[in-house]
Amino acid sequence: MEGLSRAPLADHTLMTRGAGLTGIMAERNQDQQTINLETSDGGQRSEAPNELQHALALVVEVNEGEDYVLLPCQYSSIIPETNPTVTWTRNDLDLKSIHLRREGGDDLTGQNQRYSRRTSMRSDALDTGDFSLTLRKPEVYDSGNYTCTLSYGSHGVERRLTDIELEVKERSWAKVLVVLLVLLVLLVVSGGLLYYFRQYFMPVYEVKVDSGVKSVQLPCKAIVHIPKDAKVEWKDMKVRLVHVYENINVDQSDQPEEQHQFYKGRTEMKRKLLKFGDFSLTLKDPKGRDTKTYTCTVYSKEGNILIEKKVLLQVKVCQVEVEEGVESVQLPCKTTGNLPKDVVVVWRGSEDRKVHVYENGSDQLEEQDQDYRGRTEMNEDLLRTGDLSLTLKQPTERDSGVYKCMVNSSSIIQYKIIPLKVKGICLSLESTLTPPVCVTALHSHCWEPEQEPEISLK
Repeated sequence: MEGLSRAPLADHTLMTRGAGLTGIMAERNQDQQTINLETSDGGQRSEAPNELQHALALVVEVNEGEDYVLLPCQYSSIIPETNPTVTWTRNDLDLKSIHLRREGGDDLTGQNQRYSRRTSMRSDALDTGDFSLTLRKPEVYDSGNYTCTLSYGSHGVERRLTDIELEVKERSWAKVLVVLLVLLVLLVVSGGLLYYFRQYFMPVYEVKVDSGVKSVQLPCKAIVHIPKDAKVEWKDMKVRLVHVYENINVDQSDQPEEQHQFYKGRTEMKRKLLKFGDFSLTLKDPKGRDTKTYTCTVYSKEGNILIEKKVLLQVKVCQVEVEEGVESVQLPCKTTGNLPKDVVVVWRGSEDRKVHVYENGSDQLEEQDQDYRGRTEMNEDLLRTGDLSLTLKQPTERDSGVYKCMVNSSSIIQYKIIPLKVKGICLSLESTLTPPVCVTALHSHCWEPEQEPEISLK
């Protein structure tokens, strides 16, 4: 652009327009009669201020959305004492007044409302001669020509000091999108961190799991410093000891002899995680009866409670549904393999009737309830595989109910609940000579037990 020169002003660009000019005003004589300018060929020339008004214009550029833009206006001569007034105007507007400063302060009664609460000048402007105007939150419609005028005396003598051409560039949407993308990434990361560390801050944590899974973790985490000689106790809602870990800095500090027999061989804590404040408990082979609230408590050597967390565990029990008329239905019950030879497996149905008994390495059919005789079967290699599932032949609606698979030996006590629902659906064909046909299907759904069932292992 011919005749333009640039000079920095805060974060904005300041330029001057004028043929053959490469700089803004370099110096001003004390009597304000001439202004010395540097020309494009390196020489100098002097002009009177009035002659320069149309030859020299300052251009300020700013991007839309910036916090503010500064429109410079400096007066280095002696400020008149009689009614000095600085006026900023924009001649292309119907209401031209942008800002007005008198000796007593700002007078904004005639201000264009487009600039309301967006303009300000230095409080000592009439003392220092710095009449610059600060325009906050510049928008594209603020682009235009601004004039800084000093008036004084009883007759209102005016001196036009500066013309500013303000160019507000439209917001760069590419930059906006980048900023939004960065904010989105930060939001996702912070959300992920909050989700990951939620267990450290939640007083009660809820865990849901389907019965039949190998294990479930009951979280217990804290960010407080835990001494090395602390003790960790897990208890259920009946205050039965689920797991005890003495002295978190010593290997093999589990105390299985203090456990309730229902949890023996089914719990585990990771020692490597204890020093990081992670006292979570792994409960193996969760069953419907495990649905309850558990409490994790960490004690100091003196017996003071350092942290206490509660975990609500809900074990969903899967119900088997089958249509009446199928050849058979299987009630699943699996545990670890290589069971001891003295294991006793008892399947019980409604009203605690014995459905099937396995003891001393074989089926004990004489102990069956008469309704199930000749209709049940278990796998032959169940001790090795740990598959204790029961096959019930020719199921009828009378067989619907809750079945219990109970395992008992000198080393293990386990059980599983399997609800069974048998129903029949008969469809009539178009021909009246053809009898109704029963359609069969097998599927299952899960439910959460409302309360802990009491089951006898005898």
